[in-house]
This record gives sequence, C-alpha cells and structure tokens, in this order.
Amino acid sequence: MFLAINEIRHSKLRYALVIGVMFLIAYLVFFLTGLAYGLAQENRMAVDKWNASDIFLSEKANDSLNMSMIDPDLANELAAKEKAVLAQAAGIIYDATDENKKQNVSFFGINSKEFLNPKVIEGKSFKSSGEVVADISLKKQYHYKIGDKVKLATNNEPLLIVGFTDNAKFNISPVLYTSMETFQTIRYGANSSFQPKTTYNAIVTRGKVSQQPKGLQKLSISKFIDKLPGYSAQVLTFGFMIGFLVVIAAVVIGIFIYVLTMQKIAIFGVMKAQGISSRFIANSVIAQTFILAVSGVTIGLLATIASALILPEAVPFQTNLLFFGVIALLMVLVAIIGALFSVRTIVKIDPLRAIG
Repeated sequence: MFLAINEIRHSKLRYALVIGVMFLIAYLVFFLTGLAYGLAQENRMAVDKWNASDIFLSEKANDSLNMSMIDPDLANELAAKEKAVLAQAAGIIYDATDENKKQNVSFFGINSKEFLNPKVIEGKSFKSSGEVVADISLKKQYHYKIGDKVKLATNNEPLLIVGFTDNAKFNISPVLYTSMETFQTIRYGANSSFQPKTTYNAIVTRGKVSQQPKGLQKLSISKFIDKLPGYSAQVLTFGFMIGFLVVIAAVVIGIFIYVLTMQKIAIFGVMKAQGISSRFIANSVIAQTFILAVSGVTIGLLATIASALILPEAVPFQTNLLFFGVIALLMVLVAIIGALFSVRTIVKIDPLRAIG
C-alpha cells in the first residue's frame, strides 16, 4: 500500500487520468441505473401501493388488466381475508381553463371503504360524484392544485381534484382514483344512452383465498407486474446495458494498469534484483488498482446523487442506495480482476533481462 500511494503521488497526472476514466464510466452506470429504476418504479408504483398478495383477472384476459372483465356477481363469490375490486382505464385529461394543457393518466375505479383507497397526503378523499384523488406528480410537474377542474378528452366530462396521494403511477402515467359511479361516467359518459352495469377489471386480495370461483385466474402481484406491457423488456434491456458497462469498466482499468505495468518493467526488475518479492510488487499493483477504482467510483456516485437533486420532475430518475452500493462493489471487484493480468506479467519478469 505504501509503494502504491507513493507512486500515485509521484505521477499525479497519469493516475488522475485513470481515475477520470473510471469516474466517467461509473457516472454513466449509476445514471443509467437511476433512470432504469425510476422507469420501472413508474410502471409499478400504484401496484406496490396496494400491499396486496394476489390479483384475480378473467381467464380469457391473457394476464392483461385492460382486457379483463369481471361480473360483480362473480366477484362476490370470491372469498378472501381481504379483497377489493378494481376498474381501470387509460385516459387523457385537459385543464378546464386551458384545452392545450393535456396529460395522459390512468383511472382507478375503486370502492372507498376497501383497502385500495389511497392515503391522502393533501386535501381529502373523494366522496361525491365527479371527484378524484390524483397522484402528486400532477401538482409538481403540471401545477394542478386542489379545487381545479379537469375534463376528459373523450367526452368532456368534468372532474374535480379534491386530494393528492403519493407514489401512484401506473404504466408511467399518473393515477386518478375515483368511485365506481364516476368511473362509469368516465368510461361511457353521463349522457350516453348505453350504460351497461358496472364491471370490474380485477379483484385484488390480501392474505389467504378460501374460495375461488370458475372463470377467474389468480396471479401473484410480482407475476402481474412482470406481465405489465413493456416492463420485463425494459428491465432486461437496462440490465444488460449496465452489465456490459461494468465489464467495460473492468477492461478499461485493466488495460490502463497493464500499460503502466509494462512501462515499469525495468523498475520492477531492479526491485526484484534487490530481493523484493513478486508478491510484494503484485500486492502493490492490486492496492493501486483498488485505490484508483474506489476513487473513481466514489466520485461518480457523488456526482450522480448531486445530478439527481437538480434534474427536472419530468425525468423518471430515482436513487436506490442498495442498487448503487452493489454496482459500486461490482465495479471495484471487476477492476481488481482486470488488474490480475498485470500480476502475471510481474511474476514472469526476469531481473537480468529487465535491467538490460
């Protein structure tokens, strides 16, 4: 360690470049991880908010919430420790005072006395027809406030925002919670001549299910999330990107250390001639790699956290210190593994040939 630190102090610019390259790769990996995690969370936040065990869809829905249609009589036959019905539909809303201010949203029709009713962090829960509780991102990103009226782009039905909740996004869209009665109006319009009886898209349960009627398919919440459109493909894509970047970081740092080692063969030859063992020199190279990798990764992590503080609300970036810690550890480990190729060169150095 003493030799490694002294050498870094002696050649500051050379090793600063190595740290700089490691920093840039680490920053890119951490930033992509934050984006990947943020996008994944915005697909599933509203589902995680249920704290549920299972979800029931119609058998013919092919695991799709949008395609599932469940009759209320069938829902009543399902017996579980806790259950809640859910109706879901995607929609577009616009500000009642500005038609150009449009947002894609997801509507959740629920019963207010069941556990799907979200905790309101500002305002109150919906009670009357036409009232909705919205995700807080509509306030932070689009500047809506309690008491604002919005309209549906499909049928111009007015809705009143009476409260906000947090962590409520589904398929990257903010969720608007409302009653089943209002949901029917959202789906078909108040003045529509076609008003079928209420049907549900899903039944969400907590705990043991004691009776499951025919016609329903049971999915665990984790499997349901994996089946969300595009979710698995997105997670796999970012996972492979991050994995390859970690490997590239190992290769780059390994090449740098190898080149530096080759430049110092004569010096290592003199050290061996003086009786210094190959193990001591190899340990010094590994310690040097450890210092460089930890320095670059730490600076990259701090820069990522600082960037997260200034990113606009529209960027789906979320920090997860556990993920960042694991990736940081992996990058340091693979950098040390890359440096082991230099150790092989050190062991093979012949002092007489190296000196000249």
